Amino acid sequence: MATEFTAFPRSALGSSASRRLRLTAKVPGIVYGGEAKPELIELDHNPLWHGLKKEDFHSSILTMTVGNTKSQVLLRDVQYHPFKQLIQHIDFQRVDANKKLHMKVPVHFTNQDISPAVKLSAAVVNHIVTEVEISCLPKDLPRFVEVDLKDLKSGESIHAADVKLPDGVTLVIRGRKKDLVFASASVVAEEAAPAEGVAAPAEVAASKQKAPAAAAAAAPAKDAKKK
Repeated sequence: MATEFTAFPRSALGSSASRRLRLTAKVPGIVYGGEAKPELIELDHNPLWHGLKKEDFHSSILTMTVGNTKSQVLLRDVQYHPFKQLIQHIDFQRVDANKKLHMKVPVHFTNQDISPAVKLSAAVVNHIVTEVEISCLPKDLPRFVEVDLKDLKSGESIHAADVKLPDGVTLVIRGRKKDLVFASASVVAEEAAPAEGVAAPAEVAASKQKAPAAAAAAAPAKDAKKK
């Protein structure tokens, strides 16, 4: 079920008006896209702050209520204060059911503990990406992309071609990263113990430091015997 929130119409424009709005614990925002014109809105700061902490708020279709009107929107941008826990501005985009979306969604990794890399080799599994961009119709939008690691072996990687996506969903891979790596497994090399009778490097270094000091201490004793 889509996350729901309430917004209110906003008429005042400009930085001064937005500043006054923030002083009343409101957040200025805008809704754009679709057939309608861009609409200025404002939201209560604290409920919005807590909503933004939820993963679904960033990657799901949201139901926004303004007055008596409900619409489907996506979160597109949030601006935060540089050092205070305050939201400065927020943008939403209306959803058209017949047009494909380009959306970033989180990546969830499963079955890592039972993979051969972990169970048989005690390998370290590295999660290379935590979110990916996908393309799909609004009805097919997943909350996240799941990557199953149950067959991952030490020294191997999970690539984009190995990930099964939901029906109607495709990955959007830009630039040169056509063979996107999601996760890899590697064994951490352990330091070899020194052989019996062979001093460790640290012990050799310590003995070299002690030798000049011992020789210096013995020198005055020899001089005293000669006298």
